[in-house]
Amino acid sequence: MHNKNAVTEKVTDFKGAMLNLVRYCRPYYKLILLSLILATFSSILSIVGPNQLSTITDTITAGLTTSIDMDKITKIMWLLVLLYSLSTIFGYLQGFIMAIVTQKFSKKLRKQISYKINKLPLKYFDQTSYGDILSRVTNDVDTIGQTMNQSVGSLVGAITMLIGSLAMMFYTDWIMAITAIVSTIFGFLMMVFILSKSQKYFNAQQKELGNLNGHIEEIYSGHNVVKVYNGTKEAQAKFEKINERLFHNAWKSQFISGIMQPMMAFIGNFGYVCVCIVGALLVINGNISFGVIVAFMIYIRLFTNPLTQIAQAATGLQSTAAASERVFEFLKLEELADEKDKTKVLTDVKGNIEFEHVRFGYNKDKIIIKDFNAKVKAGQKIAIVGPTGAGKTTMVNLLMRFYEINSGDIKIDGVSTKELTRENVHELFCMVLQDTWLFSGTIKENIIYNKKGITDEQVKEACKTVGLDHYIRTLPEGYNTVLSDTESLSAGQKQLLTIARGMIEDAPFLILDEATSSVDTRTEVLKLL
Repeated sequence: MHNKNAVTEKVTDFKGAMLNLVRYCRPYYKLILLSLILATFSSILSIVGPNQLSTITDTITAGLTTSIDMDKITKIMWLLVLLYSLSTIFGYLQGFIMAIVTQKFSKKLRKQISYKINKLPLKYFDQTSYGDILSRVTNDVDTIGQTMNQSVGSLVGAITMLIGSLAMMFYTDWIMAITAIVSTIFGFLMMVFILSKSQKYFNAQQKELGNLNGHIEEIYSGHNVVKVYNGTKEAQAKFEKINERLFHNAWKSQFISGIMQPMMAFIGNFGYVCVCIVGALLVINGNISFGVIVAFMIYIRLFTNPLTQIAQAATGLQSTAAASERVFEFLKLEELADEKDKTKVLTDVKGNIEFEHVRFGYNKDKIIIKDFNAKVKAGQKIAIVGPTGAGKTTMVNLLMRFYEINSGDIKIDGVSTKELTRENVHELFCMVLQDTWLFSGTIKENIIYNKKGITDEQVKEACKTVGLDHYIRTLPEGYNTVLSDTESLSAGQKQLLTIARGMIEDAPFLILDEATSSVDTRTEVLKLL
């Protein structure tokens, strides 16, 4: 079981998270810029339309007493068709480009996280739940990708639309423009206030989602342990608490983002009323034509829609800030020390191992091994026994350099493991755990694993050594039997199969870390070895 409290810091650095996101987008700057330009042109072309509609309205109004100039109206109509068609095409291209960018960016992030996982020390995984790490790879990266795809282009288009419609309104009539602005400014101020209060809920939502995934993954993977120690009720109670917190934070964040749309719709309708009233008064006084009112009825929508889009984009950016900081926080974690300067390699190993004054603690402040000394000669079979928590697995972890000792030394054939690369140390050992790792391929493929040039005779010889050859030959397909097609292999046989894999690897040392599930099987394994 793992400590889920390791990653619970509150995400508050919105600016830092967004700057990191921008830096990681550097390879895609050109495509993003092209997308933003297309979004800008799409908005500009949409803004020009209402002014032409105003001209059509005035032309029709003027022709009611005489005759309507249909040639002029037809020309304007085709111009509008061209403008709106180009606006639609530019909008489509912008969305298409951003979809490509976001998918490539998400793929890049996942690859970097995968690379990072392989470079992190084992200590990090002991302190952090697997589910929280998986949540960063899936939920957080998906959140970033969706926001980039949906919010970035719409945000730029909305800002362009807002500024452009504002300029066109003042160009058309300043009194009507001020009326439209005053009627919508209240909604804008309300939007800013609500967004300033909602960030904490989006942060908490992402954090609790990671906690929930971590808890579910741990309980699922450790289901047998939970059952044995009667931890079902406790696990259920913890799930309910986390789920309740997630519910409240998700509800509040979604509620806040949900009220933006109806609130801005109300502001837009209120602006309609104001424009119609003020416009009617100006028409009566002869200050403007009827077509100006028609144009402003569209402009008020073009002016309020961007506010709604900006609010939605800002909401998405808040979720992205929370997700980004979790992802980049993970990518900035301290990695295992680089070992490029280590050139010594052990190949012809006799098998002598020595622990010299080893001092170690999983936490620096809590030393559990204070001065351990031991010598194991080549060819000896050593059993380290003791109750759970006595340090059996810890000795193996130190020997294989899964953890670095605080002081002292561990030597193999007189050579300190500190002078060897981790890869070289790992090549010297075949480690068989109680929970065996087998794959969905054939028995033969499981034994060979990643080794090349292994003959069928070598595979059979290894299986004969561990006592599995006769049983495997009784299966319908023999060594070509797919493991997923048979449930007949017992836990002990699976562990023996893993030992056969170690023999194919020709490792000088074989470690059985509680490798067998029964005393009889364990005794049989030791006899065979």
